[in-house]
Amino acid sequence: MGDSEGEIGHKGHIRHIGDLEKGRLATKGTEGAKGMKSDQEVLGLCDRIRQAAFDLHAYLRHGHLEKVYGNGLVHRLQKMGLKVSAQIPLTVRDEDGTVLGDYFADLFVEDCLIIEIKACRALADEHTAQVLGYLRASGNRHGLLINFGAPVIQIKKLIL
Repeated sequence: MGDSEGEIGHKGHIRHIGDLEKGRLATKGTEGAKGMKSDQEVLGLCDRIRQAAFDLHAYLRHGHLEKVYGNGLVHRLQKMGLKVSAQIPLTVRDEDGTVLGDYFADLFVEDCLIIEIKACRALADEHTAQVLGYLRASGNRHGLLINFGAPVIQIKKLIL
């Protein structure tokens, strides 16, 4: 299932999800700022999304356009009762807060998780860099990169 066992941290280092589950990298308390989800909560959310993506890929297989997989994942996540927005603009800011522009996240789940969907033969370093750039620029911590285009689904969890 790709790199679903680990995640890439803010400097490109892979951190293992087991470390987060043991609380070594989790945020203090159950929530940080008001409404923000803890790392534990986001990891639980990622597990649910991974299963939905895996089930969708098992049903559709590879060979469709990104839009088809995106629509399918939105449908399945909404059926699970999750808040999902598709193709919504996220503002990219410079370090001093100046607005540089917007990019459109494929999916934004529960106001805390960016999902980038691909339908290609294999994930490339550029895809990972793209999601990390989106996370840094938008101020979000968590992202999933999902490739439905390969015979075996590929999922990467990224965190800053």
